[in-house]
Amino acid sequence: MTTPNRLAALSCAALVATTAAGCASVEKAAGGGDAAITMGTTNVTSVLDPAGAYDAGSWLILNNAFQSLLSFPAGATEPQPDAAESCRFTDTDALTYQCTLHSGLKFSNGHPLTAADVKFSIDRVKKIADPSGPSPLLSTIASVETSGDREVTFHLESPDAVLPAKLASAAGSIVDHQVFPADKLLGNTSLVGSGPYRIDSVEMNGKAPSKVQLSANPNYRGTAEVRNTKFTVRYFDKPAELKSALDSAAVDLTDNSLDPAQAAEIKDADLAGTGALRVAEGASGDTRYLVFNTKDETGGNQAVRQAAAQLIDRKAISQGVYAGTVQPLYSVVPAGVAGHSTAFFDKYGEPDPAKAKRILANAHVTTPVKLTLTWSRARAGEAELQAVKEELENGGLFQVTVQQEPDWTAYQAGWKNGSYQAYTVGWTPDYADADDYISPLVVNGGAYHNGWNNPQISDQLVPDSIKLTDRTGGGAYEQIQKILADAVPMVPLFQNKSFYVYRPGITGVDGTLDNTGVFRFWAIGRTSQ
Repeated sequence: MTTPNRLAALSCAALVATTAAGCASVEKAAGGGDAAITMGTTNVTSVLDPAGAYDAGSWLILNNAFQSLLSFPAGATEPQPDAAESCRFTDTDALTYQCTLHSGLKFSNGHPLTAADVKFSIDRVKKIADPSGPSPLLSTIASVETSGDREVTFHLESPDAVLPAKLASAAGSIVDHQVFPADKLLGNTSLVGSGPYRIDSVEMNGKAPSKVQLSANPNYRGTAEVRNTKFTVRYFDKPAELKSALDSAAVDLTDNSLDPAQAAEIKDADLAGTGALRVAEGASGDTRYLVFNTKDETGGNQAVRQAAAQLIDRKAISQGVYAGTVQPLYSVVPAGVAGHSTAFFDKYGEPDPAKAKRILANAHVTTPVKLTLTWSRARAGEAELQAVKEELENGGLFQVTVQQEPDWTAYQAGWKNGSYQAYTVGWTPDYADADDYISPLVVNGGAYHNGWNNPQISDQLVPDSIKLTDRTGGGAYEQIQKILADAVPMVPLFQNKSFYVYRPGITGVDGTLDNTGVFRFWAIGRTSQ
């Protein structure tokens, strides 16, 4: 999903690169208590209705307040039953998928949750088809059939072995058909789910939520073991505001939202045992891209895009701008996800202005190429965009103008209607599979609406790849990444590391860091004071 910056207990040995503070504290968690855990983020959002929500700031809430048929336990790469008792493909062609619900499920308002609600929820996402919503994830579903209160069958238009992972995402959130309208979005203050938490209140700042308060759902029946009874999410416009709130104890923990230099300083102090804050660091599937509007005369020139790919210095961005809190990314699919390759490095190698000059000269492109680069939000602020500008202008091949659209909703509208030549956007995974970086991003313009499409990818390679029930191989995804490195509809910049900062006394943060993109509120506790 797009982002302005997107329950098995694990032993410490299973966790990736966490600091020493985290593991030992999990066992000391007091759990429960009336004091709310408060989390801060700069991943702002506007819509919380599952049919229209498709960014990191909204899915942060949905993954905790709504149930899906399946979910990803911490550290898992395969979805497991959640609201469902069991799910399976009933044929060998991955065309029919059947689930049996647990009995006695209820929404937080006490209404029963039945197969009719599941059908209603999926049909509703597809019917509303909100341009900012997750309906593309469910595009292979032709119809949903119910039998009694507990049986749900999905009939697919084409084979889709990735459907279980899609249903495990927030796109598969089950909503109450007695509350949600079938053909339009419900306001943020009226939402009802069946997840570990219920939404008690949503404070709005104009069109965007500024605070969401949740409490443990007494009607919840699922696999999550809730370690707190109240959880609050606060949205901040700027990393500096979030850091101030963390220092004053107005928030207890943050996600990957702090200024990179400050985050690195906090980490160093924590490792040295001199800091007042703690850090949990681990794997992440979050990625960031420079996207080209291929309908634009400049962005539509493949040679211009290839020259840009030849000039970008990912190592300089990762170390110089982000102080090592991110890692260079050389393909659309990030490291740690099966099928990842280094297609952009294989094609372009290290940054080289001379090679970029030859690319433009061979295509008879007049230099300097004038390019406007638009951004909205970045953890490093304008420093990220200035670094990209300087790299593109290396050798005098580009003349770049940087402009900001601070309103995230307006920014989304801008790239959808083709207002920008090039723009930077982040992606938080919907599910841990290479397909989630291909189907939503590059087929028919993708979620970034960049106007690019490749029939070989859309009509052959993607349909062939999602038939495969074995999701561990590269296969078609390696071929797709080579095509993308040559066509360059977008340039991968970097891959985030999970980097959460929290105050002493907060526990369980390290146990929910993985590349699924799910932050589990229920895993967070507080030691006895």
